[in-house]
Amino acid sequence: MSLPEVVSRDEWLVARKGLLAEEKELTRRRDALNAERRRLPMVEVIKEYVFHGPEGEARLLDLFAGRRQLVVGHSAGADEVSQGLLDHLHARETTLAYVSRAPWRRSSATRRRRAGPSPGTRRTAGRRRG
Repeated sequence: MSLPEVVSRDEWLVARKGLLAEEKELTRRRDALNAERRRLPMVEVIKEYVFHGPEGEARLLDLFAGRRQLVVGHSAGADEVSQGLLDHLHARETTLAYVSRAPWRRSSATRRRRAGPSPGTRRTAGRRRG
C-alpha cells in the first residue's frame, strides 16, 4: 500500500476544504433521498404471515407489540442489541423483531450456545403462510 503524498499545511488545507465541501453535498443529497423515501406511498399487507417463537404462534401484527412501528431484522442466530437502543426505539413507538427461516428450536439452540438474546427483543422463526 502506498502512502499519500506529503504536502505543506496550506496545500493540505485547500484539499481538505474541497473534500469537506463534497462531503457536505453528499450529506445534503442523502438527506433529500431519505426525505423522498419517507414520502413513498404505503402498501397494505394482505398476506397472512405467521411466525413461531417462544410464546408460540405470532402473526405480523403481533410483532408490533402494541407499538406503531416495527423494525424487522434477519437473525443469523445471536444478534446483540443494547438496552439503550431498545429504550430509544421504544420511546419512538417502535418494536425491534428478528426473524429467521430456521425453525424456532434450531435458532433457539444456536442462541443459547452464543449467550442468549438481548433483553426486549422479539425473536421469531418460521415461514410465512400463503
